[in-house]
Amino acid sequence: MNAMQLAGASNAAVYASMVILTLAMVLFAISFAAGRRRTGIVQTQVPISASIGSTALLTRPALDAPTEDEAGRKSANIGMSLTWLGFVVLLVGVVLRGVWAGRVPWGNMYEFSISTAVGILGAFLIVSLRRDVRWLGLFIVIPTLLTLGLAVTVLYTEAAQLVPALKSYWLVIHVAAAIICAGAFTLAAATAGLSLVQGRAERRGKAAMAKVPSAEKLRTFTYRVLAFAFPLWTFAVVAGAIWAENAWGRYWGWDPKETWAFITWVIYAAYLHARSTIGWRGDRASWVAIAGWAAFLINYFGVNIFVNSLHGYSGV
Repeated sequence: MNAMQLAGASNAAVYASMVILTLAMVLFAISFAAGRRRTGIVQTQVPISASIGSTALLTRPALDAPTEDEAGRKSANIGMSLTWLGFVVLLVGVVLRGVWAGRVPWGNMYEFSISTAVGILGAFLIVSLRRDVRWLGLFIVIPTLLTLGLAVTVLYTEAAQLVPALKSYWLVIHVAAAIICAGAFTLAAATAGLSLVQGRAERRGKAAMAKVPSAEKLRTFTYRVLAFAFPLWTFAVVAGAIWAENAWGRYWGWDPKETWAFITWVIYAAYLHARSTIGWRGDRASWVAIAGWAAFLINYFGVNIFVNSLHGYSGV
């Protein structure tokens, strides 16, 4: 295949993955809506005394009785299959982009964005190998599609040779770690957000979300994901500093990208510290986790698109 064919194949794969993931999103939404918990009426044999000494049945409503829905289960299963397919197709698109460019496909914001979408899906699918997380699919596919949509509409640029600062093996080390962290941070933000909604419903005694774990289990899941991702993010920041010394002759210069990477690190460090030492188990910890993801997004999109810096290589 020549360069034009590789370019066309890469772009076609990215667009095809978006179509596949859109179908997956619809199916996950159907499953999520079908699995809502609602108040049901169940009969419980509660003995009550009557004037003649007999025993009667007391019928009372039971909250959070999950309603089984075969169509919802099938929708979730098909959604998972389509997510796997979309992941593979998108990965092919990223690989073809790298072959077309003759380098790792991380030279501009478009390439980093489609690779980050692979990272988000990959984190979700790896977790799905060990536990049933179909309930999370909708909240992973949506940010993936938003990332790809921004990539193809705003950030797209033709492949070009790397700028001198990027011609280093540290590009592979630093960016690979950042992509993995992007997937983990998005996964944690999704479960942290769900824990807020689930926790509010539980406190009010209203019908909670079916199939979604309890708020406490969601918070524990969020903590475990961030406990994995934080050391990797620390490594990414340190690797970036070493790369900066090789490229610009200094380890740290408080460039906007460096500053927001550090802010993100501080927020997640505060989250892990507060949760493990002073026992933050409720909504406060979830909000801090979401704040860390927001800082990561500013570092990811905002700095490269809106701020002039040494890291302004997006080609936008």
